Amino acid sequence: MQKLAEDYELPRVILEYRGLAKLKSTYTDSLVNMIHTNTERVHTSYQQAVTSTGRLSSTEPNLQNIPIKTEEGRKIRQAFIAEKDSCIISADYSQIELRIMAHLSKDINLNAAFIDGKDVHSATAAEIFEVDINDVTGDQRRKAKAINFGLMYGMTAFGLTRQLGISRNDAQMYLDSYFSKYDGVLKYMNEIREQARKKHYVETIFGRRVHVPEINSDNGLRKKAAERAAINGPLQGSAADIIKKAMLDVNQWIQENSSIKMIMQVHDELVFEVDENFKDSCCKSIKEIMEKAVALDVPLVVDINHGNNWNEAH
Repeated sequence: MQKLAEDYELPRVILEYRGLAKLKSTYTDSLVNMIHTNTERVHTSYQQAVTSTGRLSSTEPNLQNIPIKTEEGRKIRQAFIAEKDSCIISADYSQIELRIMAHLSKDINLNAAFIDGKDVHSATAAEIFEVDINDVTGDQRRKAKAINFGLMYGMTAFGLTRQLGISRNDAQMYLDSYFSKYDGVLKYMNEIREQARKKHYVETIFGRRVHVPEINSDNGLRKKAAERAAINGPLQGSAADIIKKAMLDVNQWIQENSSIKMIMQVHDELVFEVDENFKDSCCKSIKEIMEKAVALDVPLVVDINHGNNWNEAH
């Protein structure tokens, strides 16, 4: 359906309708009924041991799945407001899985891009297309971004072809060019797959195991899925470990600051409610604590902002 929607109006309208219907049934219609009678707030539940990578999951309601890139999703986020004389703070780790990839792979070029504070997607585009970083076009950056994020999930040339709407030959050429410039990433991916085949698990930077039992399956589809999980497990799993460590560190600081409450975790993002008078100082402290949660070969960067509601805080 997604493919058809690229060329035909009806599939596009159907997909749009499905998205709106999902938002309406899951959030617009149900959130009001979930307001607690005593607190007059919505309280989600977090599960610690549901996802294989260690990410927290959220239910009743699922507050980790509200889209932020669509206007409709942003409107739902606007419904989450701070109490009187307070504001919402959103602190989000920037490109954390890519930074973990740089740390684990020890790739010289990827590490250099983060250490030098470059826009990593533009830096990747400059390497792939062999142009100066200042001459990278928007289209080249878009393609580099798709490669950077796609490879973390084991994306192949076929997947890149579908995502970018380019030929299979061009997709393979982009990947070949990427791995020629980021050979440390290719070496790491091959090593982690081989490790998974021998041990049936991979590890996060904290040493927590992410099991991949189907890695030697006779079923080709299951085996490929397990290989993708082996590549992504240490990245997403380490990101989950880091934000949990950050939550503990921030919570320890909060014990001495009654003007702020941690109210939500959304994968790489922590959300707070803070007294309006202390928003700037709290933003400074939260950013510093989160960026120091773990020492990697590349810097951790936290994008932080505040607003009257969750959407404004982004």
